[in-house]
Amino acid sequence: MVDDTGAARPTTTGDDAPAEYVRADRGALVSLALDLLAVDTSNPPGDTREIAAVIERFLDPLPVAVERFAADPAKPNLLVRVPGESDRTLLYNGHLDTVTFDADAWTRDPLGECVEDRVYGRGATDMKGAVASMLFAIRAFAATDTEPPVDLLFAFVSDEEVGGDAGLPALLDAGLLDADACVIGEPTCEAGRHSVTVADRGSIWLTLEAEGEAAHGSRPTLGVNAVDRLYDAVETIRRRFGSERLDIDAELEPIVEESVAYYAPSMGEAAARDLFRYPSINLGVFEGGDAVNAVPRSARAEVDVRLTAGIHTPDVLAGIRECVADCEGITVADVSWSVGTAEAPDSPLVEAVASTAAAVTGDRVFRRSATGGGDAKKLRTAGISTVEFALGTDTPHAPDEYVPVDTLVDNAVVYARLPAAWLSEPDP
Repeated sequence: MVDDTGAARPTTTGDDAPAEYVRADRGALVSLALDLLAVDTSNPPGDTREIAAVIERFLDPLPVAVERFAADPAKPNLLVRVPGESDRTLLYNGHLDTVTFDADAWTRDPLGECVEDRVYGRGATDMKGAVASMLFAIRAFAATDTEPPVDLLFAFVSDEEVGGDAGLPALLDAGLLDADACVIGEPTCEAGRHSVTVADRGSIWLTLEAEGEAAHGSRPTLGVNAVDRLYDAVETIRRRFGSERLDIDAELEPIVEESVAYYAPSMGEAAARDLFRYPSINLGVFEGGDAVNAVPRSARAEVDVRLTAGIHTPDVLAGIRECVADCEGITVADVSWSVGTAEAPDSPLVEAVASTAAAVTGDRVFRRSATGGGDAKKLRTAGISTVEFALGTDTPHAPDEYVPVDTLVDNAVVYARLPAAWLSEPDP
């Protein structure tokens, strides 16, 4: 039998028919991934109109509802609804924009090239490859006449790479993401280790300013060096807070231990443990002075503080403000912050994703925290249980970014099996 997409339908029936369809038509999945990679969606400028049209054409013959929503006309988002057997809704989220690239640094075509068993291109692993796998899972349900056990909602969004407001935040603000749980197709693999990201870290981004007194560089004692003042203030923050062990809730301890085990091979166990047991403090920007022979009158720094999920960020920020107030000539000019969020490592969604991925790959799947934060934090804050999962490579944002063909297929199989796995998990 041949479906309306031109591909032969597999003879398998039952819940696993979509997964078998994916495996039987891997060539079409590769072609879809190459179609997505062929559209340059580098952000900035982040124009996703053409790739949205490519996706709309792919979905046009399928019995699904597609809605385009754009807060910024150049950065549309697509919502795809697949009705299921129950009124529970599983959301799949993927972003269509990519970071920029320097074509001269690539040995492969940054706009898509398949060589042997690898698909190259900007976004191949972050995350047009995962988007292609999600889209192919939609087609697999339709081609096998399989009704998902739950309603499926797919949100293909813009503006993620720069943290802009035209993508997921616009959909949340418009109330268009009514879902019980969500899986985001961010790559969650490193050096062959697989994981599902179940938590993120809180953040404090500080802009500090220092005032001093200008003087000639040959007579520094007649002035007050703002650069020295500011650097001393940053070091004071590091000493006072960077060495203060975090009081982590008992229910988050399993996530911390899984995270340490996951990151230890790449950074060492001690460094991985410190990353989650203590605040991390990074001096990212430091500016001051305008001449080598002058004592600088002013200076400015931007500091990035990260905190393990479960730590109340406002309490830490209050302590930092008190610390800065004790530093002469230093003020907090600007601050933004967030609280880390987490899913219970044994929640229905986490169990479903981790067990399904383990069954497909045959490998251990860590249930760990991200070191930063992103759209998962926004969705959890909005009350939607959320994890990140996609098999991939260590090449996001790098020249010759690629994803193996087998990985595209395995991701699509996981995404196709996930609704049944999630529905089968008992409610907590």
